[in-house]
Amino acid sequence: MNTLDTTSLLRKFPLLKQLIALEETSWFNPNITGLKDALPYVGLSAQDIQDASDKLTRFAPYLAQVFPETAANGGIIESELVEISAIKAELEKTYNTQITGSLLLKKDSHLPISGSIKARGGIYEVLTHAEKLAIHAGLLSIDDDYSKLTSDEFQRFFKQHSIAVGSTGNLGMSIGIMSAKLGFSVAVHMSADARQWKKDTLRAHGVTVVEYDQDYGVAVEQGRKEAENNPNCFFIDDENSHTLFLGYAVAGERLKAQFEQQNILVDVDHPLFVYLPCGVGGGPGGVAFGLKMAFGDHVHCIFAEPTHSPCMLLGVHTGLHDAISVQDLGIDNITAADGLAVGRASGFVGRAMERLLDGYYTLSDERMYRHLGDMNELENIQLEPSALAGLIGPILVSNNPEYRHRLALDDDKMRHATHLVWATGGGMVPTEEMAAYLARAQHEKSKETEKRKETT
Repeated sequence: MNTLDTTSLLRKFPLLKQLIALEETSWFNPNITGLKDALPYVGLSAQDIQDASDKLTRFAPYLAQVFPETAANGGIIESELVEISAIKAELEKTYNTQITGSLLLKKDSHLPISGSIKARGGIYEVLTHAEKLAIHAGLLSIDDDYSKLTSDEFQRFFKQHSIAVGSTGNLGMSIGIMSAKLGFSVAVHMSADARQWKKDTLRAHGVTVVEYDQDYGVAVEQGRKEAENNPNCFFIDDENSHTLFLGYAVAGERLKAQFEQQNILVDVDHPLFVYLPCGVGGGPGGVAFGLKMAFGDHVHCIFAEPTHSPCMLLGVHTGLHDAISVQDLGIDNITAADGLAVGRASGFVGRAMERLLDGYYTLSDERMYRHLGDMNELENIQLEPSALAGLIGPILVSNNPEYRHRLALDDDKMRHATHLVWATGGGMVPTEEMAAYLARAQHEKSKETEKRKETT
């Protein structure tokens, strides 16, 4: 395997044996620090997040016009925060574990325009690029009413420029739909695990979809090459983009406002735990940064990955970040959680956020499907498999006294805790696709029932 010495790696990091065996694994990072000590490694500030928020406010009148589904919210792209008490009871029963505190769901799965968390970072990066081009050309000033971008003049202008991105699906959806709406020529390079309906949706919006038989890394590399050959083509780099990261980070201040509206306290005696599905890391990393800036050390962010694609856990645990991939260990990176099917984590996000992330865990596709069925049945919320990755986080925290003790999270504090599962995709899944997901969920549940019968 490349220049990596697996034998010494396994000796130094025995936890990798569990990853290689595709066992569900959790690791709570003993090297985390307070926000103040960690901030220099991120290289971004509260002002950067504020600038991103201000830019989204400038574009709001335009978005409200061209995407009517955002009009009721004044062109601001935001998602609901809901309590999922029926799911909480089901988790407690299934895992024979009490979850102290409340359990909430952040429905980024149903964000307008592209129906996933990528409607934050992806759309923000496209808008940032459009604003920069238009200001440079003398067509726009930040004091203008941005609804002027709906004019034919802007459509003609943006048509001279193109955008490229590599994606497993949801990022491509947000960037493709937004770029095409503005008038850009846009190409989305889709990896083998991307769902057919996402490709079809993009093509219906006038987006060029380039398909690959290989995984996410190849799609990104090809997208990058296309941009290098065209001076008018802008490549959106999911692995390294600070702009994408800041688009996601705005979620922190938005969630804080929602908490205030719902009288949810977050302080030293009322900890907040947030469970974020992780692919390459940009989305959950950016959201986690925004949450840390909004709530400080009272928020605890934990990443969830498929057993077949544990790239962030692998990169941070070994300290090798993007210098190691799951394939280097013989892990196949094939998962039903298409948005999380990434073999090599973002080196930028891993290095920037490793001191701010409390933990990482992996879970099987089968478990994601079983909980997909539960979420539909008990809460009438339909999600993609990957969006269920965060759901068992509260169980793992509840069953890890060492982690809680290390952070002085005693029983009294845990009784007042808020557990928040970040649902990342599912809002645009076609009916027949969702029916197939639910059928698979039922199949997994039946298998589990049979297994229990055999052992009793």
